[in-house]
Amino acid sequence: MRTPRPLKRKRNLLHAAGLSEVDWKDTELLRKFISDRGKIRSRRVTGLTPQQQRQVATAIKTAREMALLPYSTR
Repeated sequence: MRTPRPLKRKRNLLHAAGLSEVDWKDTELLRKFISDRGKIRSRRVTGLTPQQQRQVATAIKTAREMALLPYSTR
């Protein structure tokens, strides 16, 4: 029988950086929320709150429209 592992809490990168709002021009921060294939990482992986995840997704999509971030890397 397996013994359950203690759960490790995900680190909230926005809280650690001291940010309350996400800016679409901050590409260094937004790249942390994109996978190597160009997909937006899920909330489970990033450890963000639902409101923060929505802000990050909107900021990434806006930055992609402004050609600051790639849509995908092939």
